[in-house]
Amino acid sequence: MKRIYIKNAVLVNEGQQIKGSIVIENEQIAEILVAGQEPSAPCHEVIDAEGCYLLPGAIDGHVHFREPGLTQKADITSESRAAAAGGVTSIMDMPNTSPQTTTLQALNEKLDLFAAKSLVNYSCYFGATNNNYPQLKELDPHRVCGVKLFMGSSTGDMLVDRMSSLLNIFGGTDLPIAVHCEDQQTIKLNTEKYTQAARSTSDEAAPKDLPIEYHPLIRSEEACYHSTELAVRLAKQANARLHVLHLSTANELELFDTAPLAEKRITAEACVAHLLFDDSDYQTKQTLIKCNPAIKSDKNRQALRAAVNSGLIDVIATDHAPHLPADKEGGALKAASGMPMIQFSLVSMLELVDSQVFSIEKVVEKMCHAPAEIYQINNRGYLRKGYQADVVLVRPGQPWTVTADCIESKCQWSPLEGHTFQWKVEKTFVNGQLVYTNGEIDDRYRGQALRFR
Repeated sequence: MKRIYIKNAVLVNEGQQIKGSIVIENEQIAEILVAGQEPSAPCHEVIDAEGCYLLPGAIDGHVHFREPGLTQKADITSESRAAAAGGVTSIMDMPNTSPQTTTLQALNEKLDLFAAKSLVNYSCYFGATNNNYPQLKELDPHRVCGVKLFMGSSTGDMLVDRMSSLLNIFGGTDLPIAVHCEDQQTIKLNTEKYTQAARSTSDEAAPKDLPIEYHPLIRSEEACYHSTELAVRLAKQANARLHVLHLSTANELELFDTAPLAEKRITAEACVAHLLFDDSDYQTKQTLIKCNPAIKSDKNRQALRAAVNSGLIDVIATDHAPHLPADKEGGALKAASGMPMIQFSLVSMLELVDSQVFSIEKVVEKMCHAPAEIYQINNRGYLRKGYQADVVLVRPGQPWTVTADCIESKCQWSPLEGHTFQWKVEKTFVNGQLVYTNGEIDDRYRGQALRFR
C-alpha cells in the first residue's frame, strides 16, 4: 500500500501545536513523528508542508445537500466537492429532502445515494414527525448519526408540535436528538404584529412582504428561548441525548453548562454564520444572510463567540443550505432561508483566529474533536495513530478572494463573495486519499459511511 509522508507541518491536535510530520498508510495515520523523527520505512510520496498547519479534517454535523428531490439547488456531488475544497472531510445530512428522510426506506435509499456520489465521508439523520416515533427503535445506532427534530417551522410535515409526540421522541431513542428550536406560535404572532404595523403605514391592504431587517424581529430571541428551554426540559426529564442546533441568542446560553464534554447529555452548536455576521450586515448582504434562526444583534454574536471559548457551546457547524439565487429574492417573508457555507467555513474560523476571537486549537476542538465525541464517531476527528487519515493542510498568509468561479456549490453564489481570506486550504485527504489540492478535485474518489460507537 502506498505510504505518504507529510513532513515539516505544525500539527494542531488535542489542544497543542507541535512541529512534526505524519505517515499515511492503508487509509490510516500510521505514524506521528516529532522532534526530528524519521519514518520507520521508505515512503512512496513525500509532501513538504513547511509553513502549513496540519489539522484533522473538519466534521460538519449539520448540512443540507438537497438530494434527493431538490437537486436544482444542490446535489451530493457538488456539495461534497465544496466540502473537500473547504477542508471538511465528513458530513451529516439533514432529512428535509424530497422525499423526506422519515422512513427506513427513504433513509436507506439516501445512504445508497451518498455511497455512490459523495467525495467525503457521510451519514444521514432520520427525521422525526408527529407520527413516526415507533420507527426510532429500528434505527441502527452504528450507522445513523441521529434523529432530527424540528420544533420550529419546516417543510412538509416535519414540524413536531404535539406534546405527546415530543415525549415519545425524547423517551424513544438514545441516539443524539438534534433539534431546531424556534417557537412557532411566537413566530406566527410576530409575523401578524409586524405585518399589521406595516399595513397601518402603507397604502397596501396587506403587504405581501417585509424588509429583511424584520427577519430577526419575527424569528425573535423569545421564539428561540421558549423552544430551547422546552427541549432542554424534556431532555432532562427523559435523560435523552439532546443536541441543540444553531444557537443564536445570549439568553439561550443560560440553559447549558461548561461540564467536560464526556459528561454531557445535552450539547449545543453554533453555526459559522451566527459567529461571523450580525444584524448590521443585513444592510449590505440583504437576504444572502437570511437563515433560520435569524442572525441577530452584535450583542448576541459576541455572547456566542464567548460561549465557544467557555465551553457552553460545544461544536461549530455550518447549516450549509444552498438555494438558487431566485429563491433568495424578496424580504423577510418571501426570500428562502439558508446559505451555502461549507466551502468557506474552516477558513472563516481561521480568520477569527487572526482576529484573536478564537485560538487555532479551539477551532480544531470545535470543528473536529467535539463532533467526533458528541456523535461517538469511530476513529475520526483527531490526529492519532490508527485513526482514519482525514487531514487537511492549511496555509496562513496566502491572500485570495472568493469569486464566482471558485465556488463549488451548485447554486454558484456565496454571502462571502468578494471577501479576501488570508488562510488557504491547500490539500484535503479523505481516508488517506488526496481529494483536493490547490483548486483541483479528484472526482473519482468516494468517501466512506461514518460508523458510530
